[in-house]
Amino acid sequence: MLPRAKIREVLTILQNHYGSTTTALRYNNLFQLLVATILSAQSTDKQVNKITADLFDEYPDAESFLKLSENELEKRIKSIGLYKNKAKNILKAADKLVNDFGGKVPDSREKLMELPGVGRKTANVVLSIGFRQDAIAVDTHVFRVSNRIGLAEADTPKKTEEQLMKNIPRFHWSNAHHWLIWHGRQVCKASRPLCSECPLKHYCLYYQELKPSS
Repeated sequence: MLPRAKIREVLTILQNHYGSTTTALRYNNLFQLLVATILSAQSTDKQVNKITADLFDEYPDAESFLKLSENELEKRIKSIGLYKNKAKNILKAADKLVNDFGGKVPDSREKLMELPGVGRKTANVVLSIGFRQDAIAVDTHVFRVSNRIGLAEADTPKKTEEQLMKNIPRFHWSNAHHWLIWHGRQVCKASRPLCSECPLKHYCLYYQELKPSS
């Protein structure tokens, strides 16, 4: 893992490159953000946005979603990975929101994780983006990039989140989550990272291991 001083420098570089970037998911309310985030697991934001554009126009909130049968929702989202489980969980979550939370998305991690299909990552996304709370959501990009660079040294998303919370100032948590996602999409890709173009290569532990010794 990188020392604290270098972590601060890495964060400054990421901030300079990605600034105030936020999620690429499109939504008009907290329920739509929740649904889009559930759908985004093992899919791309671009594909999710294609599906939800019409879906959210027709069914904008939890109550209206309950007009859909599980089979109908499956058909609407079948181009998304794990669509059968997601359809089932989204409708169960909508039902719980309507009956237990007055149709409103709760603003605590514990309550969010009571909803079917909502794990810690999804809950943190909703808290961070929807409620402006300090949170780090560790998706595949954040997990890969933070461990490659040396912001964390962990073998699970939960441990990665815990280490990032210690290594990144709290006021940067939500922004850093987006910086790492965009860096993972644009530069630090899973199979062919663009190390030669990376502004962090002089800090990155992964790059230092790959770099031929002189």
